[in-house]
Amino acid sequence: MKFDQEKLQDVYNLGNSNIGFAHRAKTNRNSHFSRIASAYEDLRTTDIEQIIFIRNNLHNLTSLKGADIGCGCGRYTAELFRILGDKLHLTCIDENEDMLKQLTKNLEGKDLQNFDAVKAPANNLPVESNSLDFIVSFNAMHHFDIIGFLNESSRTLKDNGYLFIYTRLRSQNKRNIWGRYFPKFHEKETRLCDLEKFKIVLEKTRLLKLDSVKYFMHKRRVSTNWLIGRAIHHHYSTFDLYDRKEFDNALLKFRKNIVDNFSNRDDIFWEDENTMFVIRKNVQ
Repeated sequence: MKFDQEKLQDVYNLGNSNIGFAHRAKTNRNSHFSRIASAYEDLRTTDIEQIIFIRNNLHNLTSLKGADIGCGCGRYTAELFRILGDKLHLTCIDENEDMLKQLTKNLEGKDLQNFDAVKAPANNLPVESNSLDFIVSFNAMHHFDIIGFLNESSRTLKDNGYLFIYTRLRSQNKRNIWGRYFPKFHEKETRLCDLEKFKIVLEKTRLLKLDSVKYFMHKRRVSTNWLIGRAIHHHYSTFDLYDRKEFDNALLKFRKNIVDNFSNRDDIFWEDENTMFVIRKNVQ
């Protein structure tokens, strides 16, 4: 797992200013994603198993009109195009303008053109009703007004259309390397849902029904320095929930926890867990 150190140093310099450490409100969350937009591909790991799973669910369709909500810089968008092919047209929607600029740059750099990049919130999609074969969202649902997003998904999907939501559950977040060893990481990240609560919320949404739940396990092996670098550069927005002093103290404790629990600081291993909700729109 390599990353562009020059890009990340730019992010770190901004992160060390006063704007880097207290992004709780919507405007501050937007600042967080603007700050990391140019380096986001280097900060996050992009897995493809979930894209293949989506392809297998959509294989009977000869053309695909979809939307990627909370698309960010287009990490998963590019993989959707690579795996689903020329039959795909995507509307890429995000609230952050800098992320959308980076998405456009990234996709055009890969000679991809069959997309639109649109700035909008997840609870007010600028998409025609009953027009989409599928909607996807990767690791973004915890930033949404969930009820509003589900209602908009119900409105914009065709009958029998798919909604794929890829996320971490709270219990999964607690078990990963950060939840286990970074002080207060699990406690501070209250935006993630659990399965039963999500089912309750979904039941309130007209026409959408949970079709299945798919669990993914991703093996990771990295160095201690790699982990420290990711935390310093806030690869998870959770780190913005710490104030500066609290974060610095937690980072020192995290490093100690890693050294104490792994015999080789250059070979840190764990499994990241994620969940895919497969949701269908009932025929009206």
